[in-house]
Amino acid sequence: MDTRRAWWVWGIGVFAYLAAITQRTSFGVAGLHATERFDATAAALSAFTVVQLLVYAGLQIPVGLMVDKFGSRFMITGGAALMCAGQVQLAFASSVPEGLLGRLLVGAGDAMTFVSVLRLLPAWFTGKRIPLLTQLTGQFGQLGQLISTIPFIALLNLQGWTTSFLSVAALAVLACVLAVTVIRDFPEGAERDLPPTLRQTRLSLVEAWKEPGTRLGLWSHFTVQFAGNVFVLTWGYPFLVSAQGQPPAVASALMSLFVVVALVSGPMIGRMVARHPLRRSTMVLLIVGATALAWLVVLAYPGPAPLWLLVALILVLAVGGPGSMIAFDFARTFNPIRRAGTATGIVNVGGFVSALLVMFGIGLTLDALYASGFSGSNLYALDSFRIALSLQFLFLAGGSLAMLTVRRRVRDRLAEEGTVVLPLRTALARERELGRLRRRNRVGGRGAGK
Repeated sequence: MDTRRAWWVWGIGVFAYLAAITQRTSFGVAGLHATERFDATAAALSAFTVVQLLVYAGLQIPVGLMVDKFGSRFMITGGAALMCAGQVQLAFASSVPEGLLGRLLVGAGDAMTFVSVLRLLPAWFTGKRIPLLTQLTGQFGQLGQLISTIPFIALLNLQGWTTSFLSVAALAVLACVLAVTVIRDFPEGAERDLPPTLRQTRLSLVEAWKEPGTRLGLWSHFTVQFAGNVFVLTWGYPFLVSAQGQPPAVASALMSLFVVVALVSGPMIGRMVARHPLRRSTMVLLIVGATALAWLVVLAYPGPAPLWLLVALILVLAVGGPGSMIAFDFARTFNPIRRAGTATGIVNVGGFVSALLVMFGIGLTLDALYASGFSGSNLYALDSFRIALSLQFLFLAGGSLAMLTVRRRVRDRLAEEGTVVLPLRTALARERELGRLRRRNRVGGRGAGK
């Protein structure tokens, strides 16, 4: 474990995930072009991403079961091939149904990638590295969004729709070739279990769901992940350009800032999780609270928000990406490796179900307000976005309540096993006292040495 070959396997897995994120986010920044190309309403536009995420979320549990049975290499390769086919279909689509078919294929291929890459970690690395590598997998993968927001937008404006989407399809081809060439499911000579039978697969699914830690991961992902996805995949760019009046170049810069902040904050959150594993759910809840506060301030601001306030919103939303990765650490630590893929798939459902519900709900609300004459002649008017984006508060509140309920069961289970989670204030006081004792001992030791 932790060999040079392990780093190569992980690196190619991360590249495949980066390619998947590029395919996933490319349509979000092309939303205004898609409105013109397909003559689409707001609901139809959101349907492109909703279909993609619906397929993604619906396949997470089957994919988790399949990666435990067939291995990561097979799933990553197949996912890249499906995404390539989807982007080629979208490149030549001239109607909404044709475009939806392309996004359906992209969603299916995307669904096969992330869970499969995470499944490689316990096979190739020691446990102490896995929390940080989980964060780095997610955050390095987000560089794919930079490809969408900078070169893809430039190519879209210069060369048009077909050339742009064929270009990102080529990235999926490269990921497919590298996965076949480099990725292996286990190190040579490693002991491995036989592929599970159908009965064992069903049992693994039931056991993973019964584990309260898996459900805590599910609700953590449901609550903290959707806000960033909704912003990046569909409504962020129209909100910034049409509702807030920001130039396209500024909007692209803000979307790029999202990725940079996520990259910087990811390793810090990974180290905090490794150092304070009993405070993971508290970290998630703090991020959820910050997200709700940031949106409340932006939406309540009279008139278009100033640039500094939009930057602050981006900073908070960006931290939500690494924050959502904490959910997968719950799946890893509360489940044995034989059902790691299954538990990770269950957890991954959460954030994408909430994202697609919020995304489509925002589109329906914008259309209804436009049809009623509320937004005048502008489908993406600021006042309409204020009402539509407020839907997020219901999901943030509901998800937090579910998290708190399941967390109580997890902590009861830990107490039965001899691990008591102290109240946060008590734990912090003990840490401060231990810190003082360590400093005093170090000073005493130096004095004795003299």
